[in-house]
Amino acid sequence: MRLRVGLIGLGENWQARHRPALLALANRFEVKAICCEIAKRSEQAAKEFNALPMDGFRAMMERDDIDAVLALSPDWVGPLPMIAACEAGKAVFSSAALDIVPEQMESIRERIDRSGVAFMAELPRRFAPATIRLKELIATKLGAPRLIFCHERLPVEAQSNRLRRGKYCPLSWRHLMEVIDWISYIVDKSPACVVSAIHQEASDERNAFYQMVNLEFPTLNPESAPIMAQMSVGHYVPTRWAEALSYRRPASMQICCEKGMAFVDLPSSLTWFDDAGQHLESLESERPIGERMLEYFFRSVTSLVRRSSDLTDTYKAMQVVVAAEKSAQTGVRQVIN
Repeated sequence: MRLRVGLIGLGENWQARHRPALLALANRFEVKAICCEIAKRSEQAAKEFNALPMDGFRAMMERDDIDAVLALSPDWVGPLPMIAACEAGKAVFSSAALDIVPEQMESIRERIDRSGVAFMAELPRRFAPATIRLKELIATKLGAPRLIFCHERLPVEAQSNRLRRGKYCPLSWRHLMEVIDWISYIVDKSPACVVSAIHQEASDERNAFYQMVNLEFPTLNPESAPIMAQMSVGHYVPTRWAEALSYRRPASMQICCEKGMAFVDLPSSLTWFDDAGQHLESLESERPIGERMLEYFFRSVTSLVRRSSDLTDTYKAMQVVVAAEKSAQTGVRQVIN
């Protein structure tokens, strides 16, 4: 069985992730139509996949030969394709699920839930080979997590992207939501409270930005200390200092568990330590993230069991980011309901 899909937007990950995945999974997906903000890109991609370039995504939704929609550009039209797909009864794979303002999230979540369509948010960190291996090690060798550290150092110029993102979720929020979801997925819990601090100079859209977020996750044993996760996202290194971006770059995740600890470098490197010493694992030969995500989406659409947890998890991550923003403004620790 091949799933007939329409593509809306060809974002920054098209060449590196989505295009190779669709080509590799040609036995699963048949691209029927492509709609992009740049007509020339639509025509080029459509020619490669023997698909039809289209001017508007709403006309695409009305086509009978399309079963599902892949919204691959988070900074173009925001959540509108998701809403249109629900109205047309099309399954949705969305890169824009993290790019919705809080006021919209609840209503969009309800509309998708009422529509009954299969929905999947693009959360690539979950599908990284190193993440999957880390989950296995936690279950078998390392034991339950205790402390987690995630720090991202990004170019200050990347902040200028928020000018193009318009009214939708700020770029810094998207990064925070991705990391919060990743940590919650690793510990298999939702955070109970959050403390945050922000450094920002508002006079210039391209000035440095830094936010620190500290999360606490409950444990089953009330006498045990809560699981603590410290994370940060910083746009503070100018691209003209490119060498500084990669100098002693921190691991994507450092995690300390009951019986050992691990350093994760996404997507496919993992170094872990226990009483036996150091263990270095390279997972370069594993299936790429893009293929893993689309394969999972295919199974979600063709399965008789509807999976919609991604949208709930995305909503929870946004609630944490909103609480972190409030904590940074008030200086008060926020409890998350």
